[in-house]
Amino acid sequence: MLKFADYGIFSGGDLMGVKYEAVLWNRQKKSYDIILWGMIVGILLVFVVSQFLMHPLITLETLIIRATALTAFVLLHLILMIGPLARLDHRFLPLLYNRRHLGVSMFLIALVHGAFSIIQFHALGDVNPIVSVFTSNQNYQAISEFPFQILGFFALIILFLMAATSHDFWLKNLSPKIWKTLHISVYLAYALLIAHVATGALQYENHPAYWAILILGFASVTGLHFTAGFNDYKRLTKEKYAALEDGFVEVCTINEIQDDCAKTVFINGENIAIFKYDGNVSAVHNVCKHQMGPLGEGKIVDGCITCPWHGYQYLPQNGQAPAPFTETLHTYIVKVIGSKVWVHPTPKPEGTFIEPAKVEQT
Repeated sequence: MLKFADYGIFSGGDLMGVKYEAVLWNRQKKSYDIILWGMIVGILLVFVVSQFLMHPLITLETLIIRATALTAFVLLHLILMIGPLARLDHRFLPLLYNRRHLGVSMFLIALVHGAFSIIQFHALGDVNPIVSVFTSNQNYQAISEFPFQILGFFALIILFLMAATSHDFWLKNLSPKIWKTLHISVYLAYALLIAHVATGALQYENHPAYWAILILGFASVTGLHFTAGFNDYKRLTKEKYAALEDGFVEVCTINEIQDDCAKTVFINGENIAIFKYDGNVSAVHNVCKHQMGPLGEGKIVDGCITCPWHGYQYLPQNGQAPAPFTETLHTYIVKVIGSKVWVHPTPKPEGTFIEPAKVEQT
């Protein structure tokens, strides 16, 4: 497995200068994947044994289609539940850190299911198998005969795009906003797969237990998301009231500040530049000590706020010029509450270190 060096920063300025290096699998990642694939193999074995006991004459193709469908669907539910579980209880965070491994594994198993389904049901005719998926059944007005395979096909396309862009190279080069929008489409894929199962396999299974399992899974995913969202709302409301009581002022949303750039505000006569950089937010006095240049119109270069007039630099977390220079700026306490940036307009003494506020990852 390969990745772009330095998360996709090109050397030489063009694609031919890209350098690759092997992904380093640390102990945590290895343990995560061993447990993950142990669980996958366990699910597959249990299902295969149960199917042979209930249906001794089942064909290998049908067994593969059913086993991979169940396994991928279970994994998708786990993927969707890890996020809210981690927000409700930090003990689930280790599952969140390498969740993309789980997503790629789930896609590969779903791909096996999709490929065998197309081969089994669409590869023996004169029509191209992919075309056959869309033309063999056009009973869109029916429920029991709805062309459910189309729903699964589009869900698989979404899962493919997510798996193909799971590496940090794509997060860096697509931009976090586009990458997040793409990966949030997992909920569309989930909705398509719920409909795929409900209008497909469950139309041929008469036992109500199958419907109960499907509904229970959907209720678990949606219930956890609503619970986590409600808890987040209560926490953010509490933090906002506490910030107001402590004298903080809400100034903007985090998305209003571009990476390595600043938002400037005037509060109680204080001219403040609020910088966002490397997942952090810091605030300093907006006036350069050299010739009163507007620091907020500059950028962070090599980890330092750089004045746009003459290039004087200051560290954002303490307002100090890097050695051997001695200029210092007033600093301000900043909070990030949800998507909002808050600043306390009372300046700290020049050169005072302020712990940067962290941009919340969603």
